[in-house]
Amino acid sequence: MSAVTQSGLHRDTKGSKLVRYSLIGISLLFVFLMLILPLITVITEAFKQGFAVYSKAVSDDYTIKAILLTLEASFFAVAINTVFGLCAAWSLTKFKFKGKKILATLIDLPVTVSPIIAGLIFLLTFGRQSPIFPLLQDADIKIVFAVPGIVLATIFVTFPFISRELIPVLESQGTDEEEAAALMGAKGFTIFRRITFPHIKWAFLYGVVLCAARAMGEFGAVSVISGHLRGKTNTLPLHVEILFNEFQYVPAFAVASILVMLAILILVARSVIEHKGRKK
Repeated sequence: MSAVTQSGLHRDTKGSKLVRYSLIGISLLFVFLMLILPLITVITEAFKQGFAVYSKAVSDDYTIKAILLTLEASFFAVAINTVFGLCAAWSLTKFKFKGKKILATLIDLPVTVSPIIAGLIFLLTFGRQSPIFPLLQDADIKIVFAVPGIVLATIFVTFPFISRELIPVLESQGTDEEEAAALMGAKGFTIFRRITFPHIKWAFLYGVVLCAARAMGEFGAVSVISGHLRGKTNTLPLHVEILFNEFQYVPAFAVASILVMLAILILVARSVIEHKGRKK
């Protein structure tokens, strides 16, 4: 190999190393400034006045009620979106029908609509000015400024997550195995349980985790429709906002640390599911 060629390779190697380390450095700096530093700030501020103050803030009656309401709304959102996600993904990948593309587009609507707008939509749909409000009132059903409204808003902003994880997997799977099972006399539920679900279970669990994470952190739509009734319709993000607006900074960061810990647990669960899914 000539000296000129060796010199060119040496320059290319040095240039590639410079680009590599520069990109890694920029990525690490961005992650530190946008993720790690804010998380450290939350934890530091939460324990700024000692563990006793922190414990009092996170065990406060309003905080406990906010935690329970957040978990309740997240549970119903995940449960309902699981059923919807499976049905929507199955129908879009296994059947041909008119309006298929419209349905696929509508599933993505919550991603493009602002959560504030979503909250206003439910407020106008079920509020006093709505034509169906007298019917709801006669049936003693309260949605706006009540828990059902929070659940509906949470379902709306999270319902694409599970279906969007399942659709690509079902499309890549095809229908050959399911058609063969049907020809051999297998019933629909048996086909789903024995053939379809084993192929999609990791994508399904991944979608459930993402849906739960989004549900627990939802603020915009819930803020509009909840009415901010302390101890009744305040989820954890809303409770943090109220504490912060009241200049109770340490309790606000203490409660926020609960969301941080939940986010870390979800991140670990997501990583485990992702790793197992790749191994499969």
